[in-house]
Amino acid sequence: MPINQPSNQIKLTNVSIVRLKKGGKRFEIACYKNKVQEWRSGVETDIDDVLQIANVFVNVSKGELAKSQDLQKAFGTTDTNTIVKEILQKGELQVGEKEREHDLSSIRREIATLVAEKCVDPATQRPYPVGVIDKAMTEAGFSVRPGKNAKSQVSECIKLLQTHSKLPIQRARMRVRVSLPVADLEKARAKVLEGADVVEKDEQGADEWEAVLLIDPSQFRILNDILQKECKGRGRLETLTFAATAAS
Repeated sequence: MPINQPSNQIKLTNVSIVRLKKGGKRFEIACYKNKVQEWRSGVETDIDDVLQIANVFVNVSKGELAKSQDLQKAFGTTDTNTIVKEILQKGELQVGEKEREHDLSSIRREIATLVAEKCVDPATQRPYPVGVIDKAMTEAGFSVRPGKNAKSQVSECIKLLQTHSKLPIQRARMRVRVSLPVADLEKARAKVLEGADVVEKDEQGADEWEAVLLIDPSQFRILNDILQKECKGRGRLETLTFAATAAS
């Protein structure tokens, strides 16, 4: 719905409203969609590209402007630029129900895609289609957390799928190469191989030992700690494949 400002009938479309309650009053500003977050993150620095109109409203939808005395009482100034910046920084971005549903749906799809990239069927070691993951998320009762990005919710989603869905699923293993001097082999080799699910290569040369392993991602830091402790930085740990599947 277009939003009209009665005084001159300016039509505001594609609008995001930022609202701040202060001094017992409600104040709103009309911004371009997506620009509010860009301003808050520092990507956008030109306030004229954020605001649809440089006014402070009591109600943007009705075009009701805030009174000067109310602005003075609440903000200690009537300077629009100063007030607008405070509302932008501290105010609450108003999101419509349809927009909220769309945003949550997009985040959910992104989470399902990330889970599909990071996980496999334990029996075949192949990834599942995103649609299968999404269906399992529904079965497990997974709910997207508003205000959090998709990446930060992936681990929680995987754990829920493993405990509350019928879908057999595990994190795809990482393929890594470990190299260390022969002098450190006796004290480090057994500890390195202990953390591997699969040993694809285990070879000793004249000066260096090399192994290629499939490991659970949680083992990566443990392996790195072993090399630092036992080899004093002389060993090397390289990632060959972040998500090793049967096809790779």
